[in-house]
Amino acid sequence: MRSSLPDDLKPHWEAWLRDLHNLSLVKIPRCYVPSTFKDVQQYELHHFSDASVSGYGVCSYLRAVTKSGEVYCTLVMSKARVAPTKVTTIPRLELSAAVVATRTGNLLKRELELDGIREYYWTDSKVVLGYINNDARRFHVFVANRVQQIRTSTETSQWRYVASEQNPADHASRGLTVKELMGSNWFTGPSFLWQSELPKDDIKVGEVNDGDPELKRAQVLMTKAREEWCLSDRLQRFSDWKRAVKAIARLKRCVRSAKGLVERSNNSTTLEERKDAEQFIIHIVQEEVFSDEIKHLRQGKEVNSSLFNKLYKLSPFIDDHDVLRVGGRLTQAELHSHVKHPAILPKGHHISRLLIKHFHEKVQHQGRGMTINEIRSNGIWILGCSSEVSSLIYKCIKCRKLRKCNQEQRMADLPPERMEATPPFTYSGMDCFGPFYVKEGRKELKRYGLLFTCMCSRAVHLEVLDDLSTDVFLNALRCLIAIRGNVSQLYSDQGTNFVGAKGEFLKLMKGMDQERVKELGCTFIMNPPASSHMGGVWERQIRTVRSVLTSILDKSAARLDSSSLRTFMYEVMAIVNSRPLTSEHLNDPVGPEPLTPNHILTMKSTIIAPPPGEFVREDLYLQKRWKRVQFLANEFWTRWRKEYLLNLQQRSKWNKSRRNTKINDIVLLQDDLSSRNQWKLAKVVEVFPGSDGMVRRLKLLVSDATLDSKGARTNKSVYLERPIHKTVLLLEGD
Repeated sequence: MRSSLPDDLKPHWEAWLRDLHNLSLVKIPRCYVPSTFKDVQQYELHHFSDASVSGYGVCSYLRAVTKSGEVYCTLVMSKARVAPTKVTTIPRLELSAAVVATRTGNLLKRELELDGIREYYWTDSKVVLGYINNDARRFHVFVANRVQQIRTSTETSQWRYVASEQNPADHASRGLTVKELMGSNWFTGPSFLWQSELPKDDIKVGEVNDGDPELKRAQVLMTKAREEWCLSDRLQRFSDWKRAVKAIARLKRCVRSAKGLVERSNNSTTLEERKDAEQFIIHIVQEEVFSDEIKHLRQGKEVNSSLFNKLYKLSPFIDDHDVLRVGGRLTQAELHSHVKHPAILPKGHHISRLLIKHFHEKVQHQGRGMTINEIRSNGIWILGCSSEVSSLIYKCIKCRKLRKCNQEQRMADLPPERMEATPPFTYSGMDCFGPFYVKEGRKELKRYGLLFTCMCSRAVHLEVLDDLSTDVFLNALRCLIAIRGNVSQLYSDQGTNFVGAKGEFLKLMKGMDQERVKELGCTFIMNPPASSHMGGVWERQIRTVRSVLTSILDKSAARLDSSSLRTFMYEVMAIVNSRPLTSEHLNDPVGPEPLTPNHILTMKSTIIAPPPGEFVREDLYLQKRWKRVQFLANEFWTRWRKEYLLNLQQRSKWNKSRRNTKINDIVLLQDDLSSRNQWKLAKVVEVFPGSDGMVRRLKLLVSDATLDSKGARTNKSVYLERPIHKTVLLLEGD
């Protein structure tokens, strides 16, 4: 179905049809550059863009310049587009035309394949040039996206301004008849392109106008804070209740003197002024915290009876001095009015803590009950007073110094040496005990016992020492190795003979062949000083040995000589090594024989590593004794794992993990030879975490009260290594 043109468009259509046959008169040369134009030195592409309400267009020209300065310019490509039906501003259309110009430039550079070609972009819109050269402002999405496309493909220095009457792209945006087209600069470009030099860009493009509708409106909000001054905040700077009261009393006197009520005086504040200052401080704290409750009471209402309101049970009221006090049930008691009706203070407030600290020091750092009684007998009722007093006592340095327990840490895991099935005494602990008095002729001499205990089988070996020298200990150690075999590690405390033996042993090891050292080497591992609980493995055995030895020596102590003592020691060793390691089968008449250390000691051979092969119960009845011995040894270790090792799982004490002591902590160093008041302060300078990350050993710098006039130490610094169980934490370093 055909429809007729509207009357307003019909004349335009007919005029276009009549002019259409004139296009045959238009002639366009096939070559960009004529054949007579040679020795071209430089090629340039000039892109012009323009827009109108009808549409927007782009035309590109190739400008060739020879070495002699001749110029030739011709049209290469053009595009025209109709304006969108949606109403769009001219600056947006001009910007769209500029985007088409950049795309056309990219296409021509790729297709012409001319090396060193230069590009220039011309527009008659200063607004578009402002958009392209902008670096400070932000635009709406339409403009921002197109400016980004232009700046991605071109440089801002390539964009120039051209007057509208010289812009050939104006013909594409507005349209021409054939006659006008042939008489225009459409095919040849503007006249300035034919000149030997391009016009200089004298047009300065300013910043984008603040009123431009394409600019994003950024809202900047200015917040003006006003600090409200409160006297309660100033009191946060005081660490002592008396000083705070004196300062407020002095301040109130200055105010009265400024008003002319009293004469100015520099005398100390009176008792009445301090009492008035105390009531004033309590009043401003109550106004800050209990403002709603005080407002209700002034209006004759009761305090809110909510679940979290602790004031409700106290029947509060406001006295003549505008102080909130406890009503309570003691109105008829013959007590001072402030004791019957104490002033109420909130929990956790700085003033409440100052009062608790003041009265705690007043009762000479006594316990919670006495401190609470002193607070209430002085007319103060602090909400949640019990927990606040407990918190202060816990943090009080003097209370810690007088009554706090020593530090503890969760008991460490058993070391691998105690859980590994190794030949007896491969890993051993040792300690000395005694003295024992023996007679040699008419002389009475001292003798000592040296105990070695196996870390895994719990067997013991005893030797007699003539004294506690290093040489005597080394001889005893040689006896152990000769009888029981090589010892890999020796654990002990830091006795002087052990420390000396460790030094001697290290000196001997340096002169020996290294392979020999690896085979026979013995490593000394020493516990920190004053840490007998870390050597419980051998301390418990010494107790057992003493118990047995006391019974043996009961009848022969007066006639004891060195030979007899050594014999008794070996008898004690045999008795202790026959003790059962577990109580699993002690009362079972049909069960296996209780497991004892002698089960492995009596079966021990000179071969440490077991021979290859499997050993079964039938080997007990074979005539080859070595298989019988090996079966009994394997039987011991199997029962040792099942009956003894699994019983070590439970921790008998120190089950809770505590705070790890840290560097710069201040501690009190326990000294068993002096009273607690004489214990020295020390600073933690190094910690030694265990395999589980828990700290149980510390290096301390001991305090020294001897200082010179400048506060520097006059004596040499003393560093000690101690377990945490010998320290009391006073102040955390963090």
